[in-house]
Amino acid sequence: MKIIRVGVDLAKNVFQVHGVDRFEKVVWRKKLSRAEWLQALLDKIEPGCEIGMEACGGAHHWARLLQQRGFTVKLIAPQFVKPYVKSNKNDANDAEAICEAMSRPNMRFVAIKSVKQQDLQAVHRIRAELCSQRTAKANQIRGLCAEYGLAAARELLQLRTAIPRWLENMENGLTPHFRRLLDGLWQDLKALDGRVKDLDREIEIVAALDPVAIRLQQLRGVGPVIATAIVANVGDAKQFSNGRQMAASLGLTPRQHSSGGRERLLGITKRGDAYLRTLLIHGARSMLRTAAGKKDRLSRWVAHIAETRHHNIAAVALANKTARIAWAMITKGTDYEPGMIAA
Repeated sequence: MKIIRVGVDLAKNVFQVHGVDRFEKVVWRKKLSRAEWLQALLDKIEPGCEIGMEACGGAHHWARLLQQRGFTVKLIAPQFVKPYVKSNKNDANDAEAICEAMSRPNMRFVAIKSVKQQDLQAVHRIRAELCSQRTAKANQIRGLCAEYGLAAARELLQLRTAIPRWLENMENGLTPHFRRLLDGLWQDLKALDGRVKDLDREIEIVAALDPVAIRLQQLRGVGPVIATAIVANVGDAKQFSNGRQMAASLGLTPRQHSSGGRERLLGITKRGDAYLRTLLIHGARSMLRTAAGKKDRLSRWVAHIAETRHHNIAAVALANKTARIAWAMITKGTDYEPGMIAA
């Protein structure tokens, strides 16, 4: 019997497949090794068959390989697969749940990332981790030096200025042993600064060459880092039917808890990519600081929210609007038009 749909539960070395025919009857259920699963799939099914996988590690790689061989591939967020898992959780039940979930007419799927998107996303992920390591290193230096009565201002720039002074001052109470240790920590901090600067330059080069990123930088509060992060995350944004869906996918829309006709909106959902959501909110905060002195429609709108509500609410509202405008600019290929902003 011809297989029309296959659910695949991915893992590092073991792959479970679950195939059904046009009568929804199970005709193929098997556990395969990493080395043999792809060829077994090619031998068993025909091009045009739908293949579903959870959007987990390695899913985009396998999806691209299967697309190149003529298959229709659908990636599903794990939280949308979980309700279809019957009884106990195991590889076979997971594959069956994926096969069932992908058949639902209203199921939402994850767009398959290109190699270029994954390269750009890797740059951002590495940069974020290096920034985290740099913050941890700075805090370690502050904590150790505090035991010797040395303290610097809160900003990292002030710490960079203070450390050389501490090392040069021979009367500040530092022992020769700790002075050597502090010099090693100082070299570690400078090395992390250098790595972050290298990645910043790489991001700036991409932002200056990518046409979508160039247009996105017309938005206020959006620079090379945010623009390239949006490109890496959403691609052509065609997986969203409107801007609100894109904002919702980033967790920038209110959580809803309504019942019996009573509408109740809570805080933002915080779903999706926390990294991109954080960047958008930080960019909105930077724009909010200068909005009070401007007379354009967007500035008046966000300034009014900041006056009547908390400034964090205004920043999130502006990040939400930025995401919606970005969707329109990406999907329609247009430049930023301030006069089109709804008050």
